[in-house]
Amino acid sequence: MSNRARAGVIALAVVVVVIAFVALKPGDSSTKQDAPSTPAADTTATATATTRKSESTQPVATAPSAPPPPQEVTIEGGAPVGGVRSIKVQRGDEVRLQVRTDEATDSLHLHGYDIEKDAGKGKPANFRFKATIEGVFELESHTAEDAGRDPLLARLVVEP
Repeated sequence: MSNRARAGVIALAVVVVVIAFVALKPGDSSTKQDAPSTPAADTTATATATTRKSESTQPVATAPSAPPPPQEVTIEGGAPVGGVRSIKVQRGDEVRLQVRTDEATDSLHLHGYDIEKDAGKGKPANFRFKATIEGVFELESHTAEDAGRDPLLARLVVEP
């Protein structure tokens, strides 16, 4: 075996060890999902391409995991379908909430975070923010309140 072939085999072995270390290292305890693993065939192809491109090893980047789908609240006749929802998250989590209404227009307000959104029939309101304040926060419809109905739609519970 030539020196060049031997160096290529050693470089390939180093790349495989680095990839295995990155894939098997313990993750951060605050993450909710593990990153998808790369099939062995793809790892070999990537390692070979990296070895041919340069003799040095490079860290392997992992794709960020997709955020969970938004929690949904549907309003019909000024009241939440299925009753007032309790949505629990941890402090630091990304909150994603989608509110649909059968009203022509609806003004929605998340107390404590002071976020206001407008919704309408066929145009849902999308709330997306980081839960930075612990406690219980009410999501209300100011349009329903103005019409004399119970405006409470959901409670956001942010735990430590």
